[in-house]
Amino acid sequence: MLRRVFLAGMAALALGATAAQAEMPKEINFGIISTESTQNLKTQWEPFLADMEKSTGMKVNAFYATDYAGVIEAMRFNKVQVAWYGNASAIQAVDRANGEVFAQKIYADGSRGYYSILIANTASTIKSLQDVINQPGKLTLGNGDPNSTSGYLMPGYYAFAKNNIDVRTFFVSSVSANHGTNLMAVANRQVDIATNNTEDLAKFQTANPDKAKLIREIWRSPLIPSDPLVWRTDLDPQAKEKLKAFLFAYGQPGPDQVHQKQVLDALGEWGGFVASSNDQLLPVRQVSLFKDRIKIDQDANLSESDKKQQLAAIDAQLDELSKKMAEVKTQ
Repeated sequence: MLRRVFLAGMAALALGATAAQAEMPKEINFGIISTESTQNLKTQWEPFLADMEKSTGMKVNAFYATDYAGVIEAMRFNKVQVAWYGNASAIQAVDRANGEVFAQKIYADGSRGYYSILIANTASTIKSLQDVINQPGKLTLGNGDPNSTSGYLMPGYYAFAKNNIDVRTFFVSSVSANHGTNLMAVANRQVDIATNNTEDLAKFQTANPDKAKLIREIWRSPLIPSDPLVWRTDLDPQAKEKLKAFLFAYGQPGPDQVHQKQVLDALGEWGGFVASSNDQLLPVRQVSLFKDRIKIDQDANLSESDKKQQLAAIDAQLDELSKKMAEVKTQ
């Protein structure tokens, strides 16, 4: 009799422990990178996060920061459990903040990428990247956040580094700002050129059509994978399943499709979400390493032996990335 009571008690304790382990969090914090003013981001994101809250049963708190690093650090210290990033900032979240890419937004036309661009005012004589290259020491630059893929990393490599432009010395001045600020700075002729991307330019054209008419695209990058969503790897498994179910159904045929499409349009003519992984970051990692390689190769303060050693280390990393990218393509 005592044995049966003991075993029943142990079973009840085990069930209680399992239930406690499986209990979903009552709320999560969702990080949103600073691509423009917080007020604008709130207007765009709050309807979406309200739908997420309703679907998952978890309270969803928006987390805004003044720069990309603020969201990365918040995820690192578990103040943010899920976040929307650009690819460059997602690399930091994966490498430093226990993050994992699990989804990727797609556009309304079904495409899975966008482009980094350089812009100038339509009244400017600057009509191409070559016009920039021809004017060392004469122009001002509105650069992006250092953790921005489209505002910093892609133009930094493809437009500047590949054309032997050292941003620190080539331009009269270079000021970092978010995409919205840089668009307005070019429209108002406060800078000669600025970095940006096709997605934010499209939103700007809708919100500020008169100002948008004053902006000219002068350069476009190769395709950038569309923005990833990242969660902490230690997020509760049930919460992960709830988030995936919500995201992958959002904007798809159903009773709420009209409303959901309106919400996605406000986010930048998004079309919904598809599954993704850390592999989508590989091309951006490669660009980042190439940029580091050029910087080391041009560093006159490094001894030849130190330079050779550092370049060899980067070349080894690039080889590994190339192999990994080839593997992904064959899958």
